[in-house]
Order: sequence, then C-alpha cells, then structure tokens
Amino acid sequence: MNKVLKNSWALFLGMGFIMMAYGFQGSLLGVRAVQEEFSLTSTGFMMSGYFVGYFIGAATIPNIISRVGHIRVFAAFASLASLVVLIHSVIIHPFIWFLLRILTGVSMVCIYTVAESWLNDRSSNKNRGSVLSIYMVILYGTMGIGMFLLNFSSPKNFQPFILVSVITSAALIPILLTKKKPPNFKKIQAMNMRELYEASPFGMVSSLFYGTIQSALFTLLAVYATSMNFTILEISIVTFLLAISGAVAQFPVGKISDIYDRRRVIVFSTFGAAIFAIIAIFVSRQMYLPGGLATSKTWFYIFFILFSFCSLPMFSLILAHTNDYISKEKFVAAGAGLQFAFGLGAMSGPFLCSIFMDLVGPNGFFVFLFIFHSFIGFFGIYRMKVRKTVENPDSLFVAMPQTITPAGIELNPTTEHIEEPYSEKVKEILERKGVKYKKDENEDQKKEVTY
Repeated sequence: MNKVLKNSWALFLGMGFIMMAYGFQGSLLGVRAVQEEFSLTSTGFMMSGYFVGYFIGAATIPNIISRVGHIRVFAAFASLASLVVLIHSVIIHPFIWFLLRILTGVSMVCIYTVAESWLNDRSSNKNRGSVLSIYMVILYGTMGIGMFLLNFSSPKNFQPFILVSVITSAALIPILLTKKKPPNFKKIQAMNMRELYEASPFGMVSSLFYGTIQSALFTLLAVYATSMNFTILEISIVTFLLAISGAVAQFPVGKISDIYDRRRVIVFSTFGAAIFAIIAIFVSRQMYLPGGLATSKTWFYIFFILFSFCSLPMFSLILAHTNDYISKEKFVAAGAGLQFAFGLGAMSGPFLCSIFMDLVGPNGFFVFLFIFHSFIGFFGIYRMKVRKTVENPDSLFVAMPQTITPAGIELNPTTEHIEEPYSEKVKEILERKGVKYKKDENEDQKKEVTY
C-alpha cells in the first residue's frame, strides 16, 4: 500500500482536486439555473450536455492520447475545463451553458482516461485492487467535500465560479511536476452492442437504464433541493450524502452479490431504491414551505441515504453480472461495452427527468427514479425466468466508481493478464540463447524466465 501511495501520490492529489471542483460545479450550476429562473426542461437539457460531451470524448480521446501523450493531453483538457467554468459566469443562457457542458464532459472523460490508464501502468496484479480502492475513496471523498464549497459564496456571485477554476488549475501542478514516465497508452476494444446483448441481455439493458438514472440523479438533485427551498447548507448536505452513501454501500452489497444469485441482488436493490424513492416523496410533504412552516428534513435524509445505498452500487453489480456469462479474456471489452450503453442512457437522463419535474412538480424527480429503477427490476425478473444462473469462478464483484472509463475497468484485479504458454518454437529459440525456462506444473503456463 505504501508503495502504491509513493508511486502515485501526485496523480491521486491531482484527481482529488479535479473531483472537488467537479462536485462543486455540478451543484453550483443546478442551483444557479433555478435562481436564474431557467425552466426545468431547459435546465435538464443544459445539464445533459455534460454526458453528450462525455460520450463524444470517450470515442475520440484515445486517439488524441496516442498521438500527443498523457501529460500534454491532461494539461490541455484540465486547462479547458478551468476556462469553461469561468465562461458560465460571463454568459448566462441555457443553450450556451449546454455547449459549455459538452466541453466539460469531453475534458472530464479525458482526465479520467489519462488518470486511470496511468494507474493501470503503475499497478501490478498484486496491488491492483488496493489501487482501485484508494482511487474510489479519493473520488467520492473529495467530490463530497467539493459539494460543501457551495457555502463559500452565493451562487449568484462570480466568486464560486472562480474558485472552481482555481481548484481545477491546481490539479495540474502535482501531475505536471511528476518525474515518473507516462505509460504507453493502450486502446481498449469494446464489444459491439449485439455481442454484448447476446452475452448478457440483462447486463446491457440495465446498464442503459441505469445510465439514465445516474445522470439525472447527480445533475438534478441540487435542482430538486433548490426547488424545495432547501438552504445552501441543506443542499450541500443532501448532495454530500449521495456521494458518501454510494461509496459506503459498494462493499456490503458487493459481498452479498458474491454469495447469492447476482441477478436476484440487483432486482432487490433496484426495487429497494424504487420504494425508497416513493417514500422520499411522502416524507418531503411540506418541506418546501418557508421558515417554521416547513416540516423537518430528518426523515427525508434517512430515506435518501437508504435510496442511495440501494441505487449507487448498481453499475458494479451489473458489470459483475455480465462477467458471469463471459470468459475472463473479455472482461475489459465487456466493461467498455457496458460503459457505451451507460453513456447512451446518460445523455437522455437529465432531459427526461426535467420533463417529469415540469409535469409533476419537484417530486417528479423521485417519480422518474422510481419508474426507471422499476424497469430494471421487472426486466431482471423476466430474464431470471428465461435464463438460468451461471457460476463463473473468475467473476467477482469489484466496487467501481460511477465515472470509471474502460481504461479504469482494467484496474479490476479479476481482469489481470493471463500469459500464454510458450510455443515449442519460442522455447527452442530461448534454449539456444541460454535462457532457462521454468514452467508451472499446474497450469502449463509461463511462470518465470531467468537469465
């Protein structure tokens, strides 16, 4: 563990600053949009721009990294993200903000890809799980801290936007000053949608729906809270609870899924989230009233935590379930394919959810979450009747951040590279050069080569 921290502290520190700014910016824009009296549909459309950019960037960034290199690409797109934030405070219009959110999405997926491929290069099969755990704690922890920065100044002022820009720029310092060589970037090939559906229909469809849920949840929660007359501190608390609850829930829920039928765990989790979403509506009652007329938010916080606990581990569960039905060599490709499906759903999530909120009122936010979680649950029940559970000893639950890229999925210790056995011709050449070849007796694979 100490070696991991020593070799990657600059990257972890830089990503901590990036996620602090990311958490702050998401809440800031949602609250400011309500204060500027953007319509709910316009706000949802504007916030969906981030996922459009994320989707575009995921397809184009690998080629740019291959041509230019990790450090230059990271510096360029972190600078772009810092610049874009400032423009939000200068030009206040939903469509302009939508375009700016696209640029932010492209920048963020670039940053994630660089960081995660770099971590992959620094990690070995022995410590890959530890690296991923530290990475997750940093991502969720600093994002939660960033949400409390909403109390720094009124969202109507320009100072919060400057602070986001400053924090983003600060992320460049430790990474640009590192002496470590950047890795050779390896492009990840994804399974196409047809192959992915044939391997795991439930995995692909649930990933699509969950992308819709997740994008709406993280982008419109602050909008919902503002519409319910939460104070700035209360908005910070509820967004912080979302991030931290999701991180804490990953491990106990994952452990259960390794013991019991994973599809059953997904179905129970998603219906649990749907139920707690409905309960959140009932306990919200008169929270929107001003002053002493408003009801206590304590029960709302409790049921929202339970909702997050059920909902946020879902992508990791879906990934582990999909791996149950494929060979180990395809784990990374399948993960990339699920990310593609997730991205397709994510682009529409904020816009669709904003329509619900426009029609029903602020609680349309939870109605939307209830409906889409239920879709996943009912489809899961159908698939359990059609296809039997498969026991795959190579597939285990591994907690994954919601923002993970295909490069980051390689940090999953179950995807470690399996060396192919030497061919007879290669062995003959090695022997001629005086190389001693030692073979593992159990697996008939290359174990060790010494000179």
